[in-house]
Amino acid sequence: MSSSTGGHKSGSGPDSGYFRRLGRRLTADIDQLDAEELAETADASGARRAKDCCRGEEATILGRLRSVEACPKAAGATVQAEFFDGTDAITLVWIGRRRIPGIEPGRRILVRGRVGDRDGRKVIFNPYYELRGNS
Repeated sequence: MSSSTGGHKSGSGPDSGYFRRLGRRLTADIDQLDAEELAETADASGARRAKDCCRGEEATILGRLRSVEACPKAAGATVQAEFFDGTDAITLVWIGRRRIPGIEPGRRILVRGRVGDRDGRKVIFNPYYELRGNS
């Protein structure tokens, strides 16, 4: 006599994926979940991953500003921000600016520019940017 289980193996029903993801969200590190969400959003938008960007390349990346710092010295005013897309961090530097409306920690932005290197870290000077939602 054979028994029918509706075509689903035990634990593989339509809700098991939901509960597995829910359990993971409740027990995983918040920063890791945020990084994964940022990377998935960037992939869906067609942007490149920061970890795949190399020095000298023009890149369009989507992510979030972790920190923003204004250096208002008269001769060398700059705004610097740490940008993170879930895979790697890139320093963004706007030269000749003391403040940029909308450029603030936690803000999601799309950035385009040429990737450089400063002290062994990735940097983009005077990037083009589009402000995105904060979610």
